[in-house]
Amino acid sequence: MHHTPSDAPAGIVHLGLGAFFRAHGAIYVDQAMQAGGGDWGIIGVSLKSPGTRDRLRPQGWAFTAVELAPDGERPQVVTILRDVLVAPEDAQAVLDAMADPAIRIVSLTVTEKGYCHEPSTGRLNRDHPDIRHDLDNPLPRSAPGFLVRALELRRAAGTAPFTVLCCDNLPENGHVLRGVVLELAGLIDPELADWIRAEGRFPSTMVDRIVPATSPEDLDQVARLTGQRDEAPVMHEPFRQWVVEDDFVGGDRPDLGAVGVQLVADVTPYEHMKLRMLNGTHSSLAYLGYLAGHQTIAETMGDPVFSAFVRKLWRDEIIPALTPPPGEDLAAYADALHDRYANPAIRHRTWQIAMDGSQKLPQRILGTIAEGRAAGRAVPGLTLAVAAWMRYVSGVDLAGRAIEVKDPMADRLATLWCDDPAETVAGFLALEQVFPAALRADAGFARDLTAALTALCDKGAAQAAADA
Repeated sequence: MHHTPSDAPAGIVHLGLGAFFRAHGAIYVDQAMQAGGGDWGIIGVSLKSPGTRDRLRPQGWAFTAVELAPDGERPQVVTILRDVLVAPEDAQAVLDAMADPAIRIVSLTVTEKGYCHEPSTGRLNRDHPDIRHDLDNPLPRSAPGFLVRALELRRAAGTAPFTVLCCDNLPENGHVLRGVVLELAGLIDPELADWIRAEGRFPSTMVDRIVPATSPEDLDQVARLTGQRDEAPVMHEPFRQWVVEDDFVGGDRPDLGAVGVQLVADVTPYEHMKLRMLNGTHSSLAYLGYLAGHQTIAETMGDPVFSAFVRKLWRDEIIPALTPPPGEDLAAYADALHDRYANPAIRHRTWQIAMDGSQKLPQRILGTIAEGRAAGRAVPGLTLAVAAWMRYVSGVDLAGRAIEVKDPMADRLATLWCDDPAETVAGFLALEQVFPAALRADAGFARDLTAALTALCDKGAAQAAADA
């Protein structure tokens, strides 16, 4: 494989250098630079801990990306990274990198909770401890804080803003992030907010590739495959998709179109398709599959009950609520998703997908439920998925075993479970941060959710799914 010279200067800073970006965006940018040239090396930033930096530095920032196909594994070496900074160790170094005029794009994969917003409204959560810190201190902690303070430095220096490229699973992710950044900037300096509003660009994107967490066994497997020890490989499925609104400051970006990125005027129909058809069913299968005792999505799909359940979700509940993007066949997309989920080479743990449900449910599942109910369509499968989430975050599975729940609202959610399903549902539906107003006020939804929760607890996950 041809490697880009690792001295091509950086043009991108990426916040949240996790496995997903290294298996998706980094590979696209690497290939785009090979195809079209330009100085698009990437400086990664870890916002929380030094682990990724410490594993990559001895390797000269190179890492192996391994495609996991049903017929075998294909490794490639990715050499697009130039440096990795750790924000808690040196926030000023991160701001200096972002303020450098050579940097024209700042991209982000910080997960839904990293935007410090209220998922049900999209507004900045001003009570978030990191936001409170960032309002009082010039050295930030949050992703929005780093964006605002770096843009503040660029404005003071007379440098054009960078394009902010959000690559997380939020509907209208660029629009949401722009709103959060403008709100935070306005609290710090209204004139800064005006400048960002006029000069900044926040294209929305849709990203898709299944990237399971790397396991210790994967490190050994990569060593066997390549003959070299890599402490920071990433594993990914063959499929990949990246849809990007072509709206960059000064039109300055890598030649993404040359490597299969779909450059469009409006990403909304694509992200609705993906968030609801992929992420919505992924979450549904994660909660129900976990409660049925399945460790991975592929294992869950090997259970005929769940294979039939997810096909019914697509056909009867999700596709009727969608407008297909230009040239996309939603039934064919559902078939392709079914095959991707069933890929036995991908060990995507139900527990991993189940994390942070309070942040994920509004855009993945609750929007589809609200639209379905408003249109008079039954949504029993998705309602059962919400019931499974409620049981999951209680911290105890259907057999009475403890669940390690990872969620920003975990402590609050655990207090809402009680022996009376109707009372449990009432407690959950009072969560304004999670449930949209239309569902909180819908007595029929409360009844259906109570019935689904009762069925789940009485019959078990598989039987409840078979009956839904």
